[in-house]
Amino acid sequence: MTALEFNYAISKTSKSLKPFAMRLTKDNEDANDLLQDTLMKAFLNRDKYSDGTNLKAWLYTIMKNTFITNYQRMVRKNTFIDTTDNLHYINSTESLVDNDAYSSFAMEDINNAVETLDEAYRQPFMMHFKGFKYHEIAQKLSIPIGTVKNRIHIARKELKDKLYMYAYSF
Repeated sequence: MTALEFNYAISKTSKSLKPFAMRLTKDNEDANDLLQDTLMKAFLNRDKYSDGTNLKAWLYTIMKNTFITNYQRMVRKNTFIDTTDNLHYINSTESLVDNDAYSSFAMEDINNAVETLDEAYRQPFMMHFKGFKYHEIAQKLSIPIGTVKNRIHIARKELKDKLYMYAYSF
């Protein structure tokens, strides 16, 4: 294929490349740049195109690979690499200090709230909290399973009311 025939074939096919470039980049200016890069690479690598192969597929492949390469280049460019000796100041979890005061206050409030529950509700609730199944609690306390479920529900509701200040803090 002569250079003139190749240029004519590419100019006919290039119109269908713009929508594909828009789908890849989601931006008109970036799509135009990608299209220009693709056509430039196609012209520069004209000798690698084999006569009889699908020119449109060849151009789509060039465009897709160009887009991926540009994207990877942009990601690498935006990656921060610290070359200083003070690495421990950046993204270091070793220097992270937890303030356990808030959680200890919350735990104290939770324990106090549980202690203020009526014994009839606290005992089934604590057993359920420790992992006992409803039927095991009912058997141990010699009460119907429906009563166990009801008492646990009431205990949860009372605790929720008493501990409302922690509703969105965790």
